[in-house]
Amino acid sequence: MKKFIFAASMLTALFQFRGEAQDKGQSPLLTNYYSIKDALVSGNADNAARAAASFVQAAKTSDAAVKDKLIADASGITGSKDLARQREAFKTLSDDLYQLAKSSKLSDQPIYQEYCPMKKASWLSNSSAIKNPYYGSQMLTCGKVNDTIK
Repeated sequence: MKKFIFAASMLTALFQFRGEAQDKGQSPLLTNYYSIKDALVSGNADNAARAAASFVQAAKTSDAAVKDKLIADASGITGSKDLARQREAFKTLSDDLYQLAKSSKLSDQPIYQEYCPMKKASWLSNSSAIKNPYYGSQMLTCGKVNDTIK
């Protein structure tokens, strides 16, 4: 019964994310990615794992050529409750999603590729304001905008 309730709640969340994404003119992949990023910014490993699980579900229904790679990347976040490991897996996910965003339209709004020189890693954001997911509150505004995808 618990598995059924969990599956039903995951499906409900997935459809809710899809609806929100369509309202914002952005792909479910990007919507879920932003949820992962926000969870890492706030230092919440549980929320990051849940958001990554939603990302995996969205990726499974995607027709993106790199969907297997994205699923593997996000699985590194769902499979851990260790914030440092999640942030490490997020680097690869960010790089692979950036390549997808450059080659196909994921959003009607600009997508900002931001860069942390301390971590030597990038991430995507829907805002040009820096909120660093690699260091969270320790170095929240460390970084710069590297690219804007319109």
